[in-house]
Amino acid sequence: MSMNMIGLTTAVLTLLVLFFIWYGRYRHQRLLATVKVVTLEGFESAHLDNQRDILLYLPPSYRQSNNYYPTLFLNDGQDVGQLRLHETLARLFAHKAIRELVVVAIPTNDDRLHEYGTAVAPNAQNLGTKASAYDQFITQELLPKLQDSFRLLDGAENRAILGASLGGLSAFDISWNHPDLFGSVGVFSGSFWWRAGEEATAVAPNQLIAHEIVRNGRCQPGQRFWFEAGTRDERDDRDNNGVIDAIQDTLELIEELEKLGYQSGTDITYLQVEGGRHNYHTWSAILPDFLRWAFSVTE
Repeated sequence: MSMNMIGLTTAVLTLLVLFFIWYGRYRHQRLLATVKVVTLEGFESAHLDNQRDILLYLPPSYRQSNNYYPTLFLNDGQDVGQLRLHETLARLFAHKAIRELVVVAIPTNDDRLHEYGTAVAPNAQNLGTKASAYDQFITQELLPKLQDSFRLLDGAENRAILGASLGGLSAFDISWNHPDLFGSVGVFSGSFWWRAGEEATAVAPNQLIAHEIVRNGRCQPGQRFWFEAGTRDERDDRDNNGVIDAIQDTLELIEELEKLGYQSGTDITYLQVEGGRHNYHTWSAILPDFLRWAFSVTE
């Protein structure tokens, strides 16, 4: 083969490669465009005395219909890029793998360690001091405003809340306190190690707070829970029983829920990810599983 032919062949192959790269990006952008992102700038909270930008992800048919949609509230909304939320929604919608829904991504701020936690009490390190105010922000300020401004289905059965790590503990706490508002909750690698201080009075001192509020609660028919923990979420094993604390705390919380009457496989789903870590690489990979569970097309 002559040098001219080799050069021509190389040029053609290069152009083909560049074309397929461009076409792949073009298709990806078209897919993302099916899900419109709306920003509520500077949404103010009287309970927290601050403001933040709220992101809403609207499904493909929102602009072409008058339909009303179920809603997912998401903690740590500033990390939607790492969670791969936009592309995951677009892909699942395109394949009709889930019901069309609206996702409300709520970013946190420098007060994250105080806004997230348990409303009943701060923990032993005096973190979570604003968790009750954050609960009120979600339930008394943000949710009613969204219901008035967007076409969202009412009723707990049409509403879920999701969070990871400390945001997962917060999501669990809010759903537990408001079963009339949130029928489903997803917790990725939840911070269920949150323990009450020695001087706690609202819950038993020195006990795991999430477990205590469940232990002192009651079963709410229709309430559903989705938990995930990774085998490499952490290394701590306080009991030296070969089970890391992140998994043990989650499984023991599930046991408390079962004692109240919730049933695993029906009301409770638990996913243990082999090799799963406490990061968005793991959480973004399992997000589709949660969405299929929470917004099944068979419902």
